[in-house]
Amino acid sequence: MEVKTPKIEVNWLNALKGEFEKDYFLKLKGFLEEERTKFKLFPPGSLIFNAFNLTPFDEVKVVILGQDPYHGLGQAHGLSFSVPDGVRPPPSLVNIFKEINSDLGISVPGSGNLTRWATQGVLLLNATLTVRENQAGSHQNKGWEPFTDAVIKTLSDKKSGLVFLLWGNYAKNKVPLIDATKHLILTAPHPSPLARGGFFNCKHFSKTNGYLKTQGRKEIDWSV
Repeated sequence: MEVKTPKIEVNWLNALKGEFEKDYFLKLKGFLEEERTKFKLFPPGSLIFNAFNLTPFDEVKVVILGQDPYHGLGQAHGLSFSVPDGVRPPPSLVNIFKEINSDLGISVPGSGNLTRWATQGVLLLNATLTVRENQAGSHQNKGWEPFTDAVIKTLSDKKSGLVFLLWGNYAKNKVPLIDATKHLILTAPHPSPLARGGFFNCKHFSKTNGYLKTQGRKEIDWSV
């Protein structure tokens, strides 16, 4: 039986092709098919790979790693930390915007839609790409993590001069997947209010642009 691969940008498909045929991914697909018969899942199926389709493999410059999609109705659209237009920005995203304002003087926006970042080469990757409605973490350890670990390692191995922004202990655990001799790794406490402001003054956004400049690459416009 032929294994159907997800609808994902062609160069990502080529870079990750082997993953879609592995046992863990086939089990993950079976798990998701069963889950859909019992629960509402986020993001919608057409947006699960939104980050990859908005940020083609050849255009990735920066990776921002989140943990889970938002689990409230209408919040998740396949980009870490981001919400669609018209949805109130969650507290972690508000703190990200506050740090950008402090770091670069960019006004805090009303919209939490980070699509504009994605189309400039910022891969907004969650470690887990789906979740049950109102059940945070419900799809952790079901097979997404080996896939997204492979994404990070593939980027590290096949590219150079990327910036990886790893916020919070969960994201920092991914450091061993990244070749620090080829890429810039920036770590900080999580932007969540639960981290008691430890994220503030990390200046990751100006540091990212400074590094991209040294690589001869266009800086990110962090306004949305």
